[in-house]
Amino acid sequence: MDIQNELIAEYERETANTRKMLEAIPEDADFNWQPHSKSMKLGKLAGHVSDTNGDWALHTLTRDRLDWNPEMNSADPANRQEVLDRFEKQVAEVKPALAAMTAEKWDSNWKFVAGDQTWIDDSKYSVWRTWVMNHLVHHRSQLGVYLRMLDKKIPGTYGPSADEM
Repeated sequence: MDIQNELIAEYERETANTRKMLEAIPEDADFNWQPHSKSMKLGKLAGHVSDTNGDWALHTLTRDRLDWNPEMNSADPANRQEVLDRFEKQVAEVKPALAAMTAEKWDSNWKFVAGDQTWIDDSKYSVWRTWVMNHLVHHRSQLGVYLRMLDKKIPGTYGPSADEM
């Protein structure tokens, strides 16, 4: 098995699933809506899903260390088109970086630091699996719950959804 080709294929599949979920957000959705006071607003969550698939993936692939500060947070998108445009731009940047990865690069260390606190210190491969792919699926699913709570149709990801049957 060629693990590099498998990782690229998985990214392509999950990107397509993410695109479908972001496209399912109604054009007139209130991006300030949140299901609970402790939950993210719809716009923040949609932006986080896009950024996980995009900027977060790119940082993981192209850097060895990310020194985070609050100014690095992306602005929350105001509407569906804004989040889709951001998503497509970011995905276009990730694809060549992913294609350029080698076994040696996957084995190299990656650190996520905020001030004097290290939050992640692991191999790029482990960061990719956990903090890019798994994290993406988690928040994309959360977005699906938001859409369901708004009584909107949910696209199928790993088979048809109840709305497609």
